[in-house]
Amino acid sequence: MSGAVSLEPERLPPHTPTCMGCGPDNPNGLQMTVFLSGREVYTDLVFDDKHSGAPGLAHGGAIAAACDDLFGFTLWVARPPPVTPALSVGYLRPVPLYQPHRIVARVDNREGRTLHVSATGTGQDGIVRFTATATFVAVDAEHFAAHGDLGAFGEMLERFVRQGSSTDDNERED
Repeated sequence: MSGAVSLEPERLPPHTPTCMGCGPDNPNGLQMTVFLSGREVYTDLVFDDKHSGAPGLAHGGAIAAACDDLFGFTLWVARPPPVTPALSVGYLRPVPLYQPHRIVARVDNREGRTLHVSATGTGQDGIVRFTATATFVAVDAEHFAAHGDLGAFGEMLERFVRQGSSTDDNERED
């Protein structure tokens, strides 16, 4: 049927191959694989010894990094590439190493260029172990060109442009 929306999650490309959060070529990173499902993005992540804080538990900084990186994927929902001026993580329960956690992020609302996003991190036991909120500001590609290496975005930026970066938030279907 023409115009039908797939219910299957869509695997999204990494921000860059060496991204600390989602880069497959970064052996010290989180190596998150991220999916778009409707109006949410998610990753299934297992923290390991590289992400250790207290013995047997994930470091709060690794948890915050995972949330921040996942929030960056909300661009597939809201459309403009966002950057993070503020991030807050609520550590509700200890996060054990070597146990899968699903982190789900969503755009809660948008006010002009400002996006308010939130996430939950839930263990395989169904317990929500952390939450996060952030304020993001939409920027254009020139922001990254002025402050970093625009060419390093590669596939992610190309795919985003192909899918129509000018698509308005309200025009994207679930």
